[in-house]
Amino acid sequence: MTDVIIQGICGRMGRVVAEKLAAREDCRAVAGVDCAAGRVGDIPVYAGFDTLPQPGANTVLIDFSGPAGAVAAARWCAAHGVPCVICSTGLSAEEESVLEQTAAKVPVFRSANMSVGVNVLIELAKHAARLLDGSFDVEIVEKHHRNKLDAPSGTALMIADAVNAEAGGRYTYTYDRHAVRAKRGDAELGISSVRGGSIVGEHEVLFCGPEETVTIAHSAQSRGVFADGAVRAALFLAGCAPGYYTMSDLLRKTLL
Repeated sequence: MTDVIIQGICGRMGRVVAEKLAAREDCRAVAGVDCAAGRVGDIPVYAGFDTLPQPGANTVLIDFSGPAGAVAAARWCAAHGVPCVICSTGLSAEEESVLEQTAAKVPVFRSANMSVGVNVLIELAKHAARLLDGSFDVEIVEKHHRNKLDAPSGTALMIADAVNAEAGGRYTYTYDRHAVRAKRGDAELGISSVRGGSIVGEHEVLFCGPEETVTIAHSAQSRGVFADGAVRAALFLAGCAPGYYTMSDLLRKTLL
């Protein structure tokens, strides 16, 4: 049995993670961390890491909070020998470096998007970039709900970085075309953002060639797909040595 601590348990994603854990028999939520102490169902919630009880031997932390919370979680996990799944987005380079330092002491799972399907999309986009070898223009369109703060999404940037790495770093990213009246450059990779309504998350990668377009797309129907991915990542980490892991590592072990 894997014990799971959920940081951000009172938020939308934290509650979905708690529901997913409650439906399983191989893991369970034993505590939550959020802004105020209390309870979510039968799960005790603590107002900070300094009040958390000593974790058991088979404990993993799942973080769905924010950049500051992710850093606090990583530091606590490093100090207590607890693997952590960091799902927060919008981290700065300095904050990301804290996660890398933590990975030297405990297993750290990091992904800007915990959906298995999105990460399959990334693998397919990398393969398409390799096959087309720069002969098609690349555009990424991402759509999210009206309350999302960051644009472009962390997932869109993750897709762009994967395609660019596959292409040998040839691309520069273009986010806004309205200020420049000029033809598209061969080394541009365009990223467009849409914000509206209650869109959970949609991503399209377009490879646009002469007289044909290849589109690879993913649409999340609910937040449950991200919670499922986070729980799978937590179970994956339970048997890992210290290190920095991504969804590609999980996919190679379970799907590919």
